[in-house]
Amino acid sequence: MFKTFSPKQLRVLGWWHENSPDYLRDAIICDGAVRSGKTFCMSLSFVLWTFYAFHGGDFGLCGKTIRSLRRNMVTPMLPLLKSLGFSCEEKLSQNSLTVSHGNVTNRFYLFGGKDEAAASLIQGVTLSGVLFDEVALMPRSFVEQAMARCSVAGSRFWFNCNPEHPEHWFYLEWIKQAERKNALYLHFTMDDNPSLTEKVRRRYENLYSGVFYERFVRGKWIAVYGAVYPFMSDEAMYPDVPENGLSDFTVSCDYGTVNPTSMGLWGRKDGVWYRICEYYFDSRKEGFQKTDEEHYAALKELAGDKKIRLVVADPSAASFIEVIRRHGEFRVQPAQNNVVNGIRKVSGALKDGKIKICKPCRAARREFQLYRWNSARREDVPVKEHDHAMDDIRYFVTTAMDGGSGVCAFAAER
Repeated sequence: MFKTFSPKQLRVLGWWHENSPDYLRDAIICDGAVRSGKTFCMSLSFVLWTFYAFHGGDFGLCGKTIRSLRRNMVTPMLPLLKSLGFSCEEKLSQNSLTVSHGNVTNRFYLFGGKDEAAASLIQGVTLSGVLFDEVALMPRSFVEQAMARCSVAGSRFWFNCNPEHPEHWFYLEWIKQAERKNALYLHFTMDDNPSLTEKVRRRYENLYSGVFYERFVRGKWIAVYGAVYPFMSDEAMYPDVPENGLSDFTVSCDYGTVNPTSMGLWGRKDGVWYRICEYYFDSRKEGFQKTDEEHYAALKELAGDKKIRLVVADPSAASFIEVIRRHGEFRVQPAQNNVVNGIRKVSGALKDGKIKICKPCRAARREFQLYRWNSARREDVPVKEHDHAMDDIRYFVTTAMDGGSGVCAFAAER
């Protein structure tokens, strides 16, 4: 599974040992670039530490969701632990993992910290230590509640994350004050992961642009600014519509009544999705509003005689979803609607050539030039202007593209 560790990874693996100069630290923080090896070495080190310091202890493993925690940490770790002689019993229904080695057994409980309500899920348990995977994606209340559960003598805190906004609470309270918190802080780059080949490193560097490049490749905590998709100012990003060979036709739509409604028709060819034409209606500009039925008629006209296998709709567009269901011509499904994560995925898909916006899509092309980050906010949010084609493209990428099915996505007026 691995051949060697970098010096920084080795420091993570042994910081808790009594022979380490970092032994008296109460916590460890690892942040930095994606694919830098911080999560793997931290999860291994965490388990080894529990067996070095405790017998019969209870520990917390925390992720934004339990599903992401299993994917990012637990599933890759189990084969390695077993190869090292550990016995592992995972109880999916109880979100727990029991690990034994020799006559020592420790228990690990999995927690998801996706929102403020998650703090209540961890109340009452007593822990000997806790690891936070992607701590910057968790609310402060959840993190602090989990830390408060660590009342056993010798307990320690383990944090890892990719950078976010420089006004993020974790950056201000922990990374900027690591010494005061008696925490070991290590910043990782892709060069700290010896298992990463030069080819893969270059691919990740080419995948991101703008603020995402600064954060996920260079590992910087910087504020978002300027255009959301700066590379889309290049005319070469807008090809002609392929003449033939398109299939799996898909419609994506951001639905509004007072706000504009934007729909895009997509087709796939040779593994690439093309936005080949669109419908864009701005009631303020036109001086009148259209009904749900009129927008549905526009959807049918955009689809033409092409088979649309699925409609993906923003769950807040309840009335329009009901119109689609009542007509019975399209299968409808709610779209995923995490804005920043969706922008990240759209940026990667555009840079990687997985989606292309064709020349006839003038509304989308116009919004790509105008869609900007809101630099006045202390969080990552785009300005709520010129975002309707941007939203329908985001719905397509987050909900339809990977499944490869025809999709239509909708968002109601905000």
